[in-house]
Amino acid sequence: MAGTPRTLPFLLSSLFLAIASYCYYHYSHYPQMTTAPLPQTATKGSVLNFSLTPSEIGQLVDTLIARGKKIQDDVAAQTNPTFASVIVPLAMRENNQGADYSVATFLQNVSTDKDIRDASTAAEEKLDAFEIESLMREDVYKVVRAVFDNKEEMAKLDAEDLRLVTKIEMQYRRNGLALPKEQRGRLGDIKKRLSELGIKFSRNVNEGDGRETFTREELEGLPADFFVDRPTEVVDGVTKYVVTTKYPDLFPALRLAKREETRKRLSVAEGQRCPENIDLLQEAVGLRLEAARMLGYSTHAEYVLEEHMAKTPKEVLDFEHDLRERLTVLGLKEVEEIEELKRADKRAVGEEYTGLFSWDFRYYTNLVKERKHNISDEEVKQYFPMKEVTRGILDIYQRMLSLRFVKVENPPVWHEDVDMYEVWEATEDKFVGHFYLDLYPREGKYNHAAVWPIRAGYTKPDGSREYPVAAMVANFPKPVGTTPALLKHDDATTLLHELGHVFHGICSITKWARFHGTSTETDFVEAPSQMLENWCWEPSVLAQFAVHYKTGEPIPDELVKRLVAAKNESAGLFNLRQVFFGLYDMAIHNTEDGKVDVKNLYTSLREEIGLFKNGDIDTWGSATFGHMMGGYDSGYYGYLWSEVFSADMFASRFQKEGVANASTGMDYRREILLPGGSRDASVSLEKFLGRKPNNKAFLKSIGLEA
Repeated sequence: MAGTPRTLPFLLSSLFLAIASYCYYHYSHYPQMTTAPLPQTATKGSVLNFSLTPSEIGQLVDTLIARGKKIQDDVAAQTNPTFASVIVPLAMRENNQGADYSVATFLQNVSTDKDIRDASTAAEEKLDAFEIESLMREDVYKVVRAVFDNKEEMAKLDAEDLRLVTKIEMQYRRNGLALPKEQRGRLGDIKKRLSELGIKFSRNVNEGDGRETFTREELEGLPADFFVDRPTEVVDGVTKYVVTTKYPDLFPALRLAKREETRKRLSVAEGQRCPENIDLLQEAVGLRLEAARMLGYSTHAEYVLEEHMAKTPKEVLDFEHDLRERLTVLGLKEVEEIEELKRADKRAVGEEYTGLFSWDFRYYTNLVKERKHNISDEEVKQYFPMKEVTRGILDIYQRMLSLRFVKVENPPVWHEDVDMYEVWEATEDKFVGHFYLDLYPREGKYNHAAVWPIRAGYTKPDGSREYPVAAMVANFPKPVGTTPALLKHDDATTLLHELGHVFHGICSITKWARFHGTSTETDFVEAPSQMLENWCWEPSVLAQFAVHYKTGEPIPDELVKRLVAAKNESAGLFNLRQVFFGLYDMAIHNTEDGKVDVKNLYTSLREEIGLFKNGDIDTWGSATFGHMMGGYDSGYYGYLWSEVFSADMFASRFQKEGVANASTGMDYRREILLPGGSRDASVSLEKFLGRKPNNKAFLKSIGLEA
């Protein structure tokens, strides 16, 4: 999953991809449990310690809660509430404690030690519960509101401080502080339960992989390297290969396995994962509606969208339905082409054609691409060795953003596969931050692709900076035998996309951690990374890192042309899939009575919108639709919504001025990345574009015209 999952429990109003992330309390008054000595090569910036034991995680949580309660008690006791005595201590707490919160809760996604994962999960539950209680404190809200209502005090503040007061007051109000005490208690219970449900749902998905076993013949179509070092089992005297539902197994098999029964079995295994999550999601949908109604909103979607660029459910639904109508025309034409291919396949083996099914989607869209453009992922990936692609993409970011990366030797990390980098300004001796790359799958690890902003940057009271830290977690193919890890072009695009989130955090400069980096409106946060995906389609860019893993020869121009020509192949069907996810999200969250069946609605809408049948075996894909329990509820539309902005930024500036134009890159860094969420995304967009955004480039980019 592209994006940046929430990591800071005290910013509970932030959603999955829009992370944030006093009397001044010096951090040195407390044990800095997550700070480690600097490696010899690191000359600036504190390095975080991820080597915490379960007991240390528990101790850290207790310290954070005690620390937070003390700050809140002191704030609530203020008899003359001012920005300095109320808002600053609350915001400094977010500044100072953010990294500790993040490390304690991050480890559940990456540690190989189940005890540590369990302790980290328990830490998140405990910290979330405390933050929910904190946001329900009437005594704290009373003094916050006093500052907010003090026009003379507010008039003294600069733009970011004014935004800080406004957002903090809104956060308390949206958490029910204007409600009667009895209702506040119920709302607090709902929020705690929702936190528990989200944590359980995510844990189940991370640890609930499916698996099937197949003979070599049943896996016809898979390349030889798919079988190297692959586990086998003897079943009824026959040696079979184990294929899991982890992405490096699942996607190649669904894309390349010629036998429909093989694809069907794997698709069903994926679709029948985590049945226990259905009840968790169903309960969450009901609780979200109850909370929204309590706060005066008709639906949960109405509550959520108030803080988004879209603002209302009607705006989202109009956007999705308009796209669906346009894309269905295109999608039906693509279905006709795919049907001919499958009919021919069935005739060749003397079988009846019964339709297109969900397990046919990846196989036949890939086959269309291969036949129409004479291009295959297996051919392309020979030119995308992981090491060279990573180097090349990092070079792109260095040049574009005027940065310099230094790989840290023997870094203090959570696993030996993880690389750590320092970031410096390219033209001066100025430290910027750290980032980590954890790119390969392993047992118990988060099984999608995402970025965690481990530590937000912010301004310290003495005017110096705390430096940001970000971690990218992914599941790319590992080296096989003597063959290095080879990426599909899609994988390279994902790497470029996710690193976009990393550098959104690294390049952001805000006074307050709350506004740092990716803590923008949720329906904008993907736009910077989506825009950067365009670099993977530029011949001049590919020439910089796409080389044959054996010979070192650059990717042939003719292959690049075929690759680019195939870019929008099946664009109608691929984007209808995104429309399906967005409309499903709205269907379960924009209801006034809560009478929705999260399991069956998913399967019926998938078939109706996606144009491929579900088949005759019961599945429950919503049980692994992590966005719905990871902060993207009522927000999935944002993936396509933000592409309007990403396409406009690319076409209007980089495509015209050159993808290697350093001046354009610095404009992008200054106007889009640097402000983070310290101002409205619409302001940042207009400053970068020189005008209001429009959808012309977006429609063209997905095969439609305005």
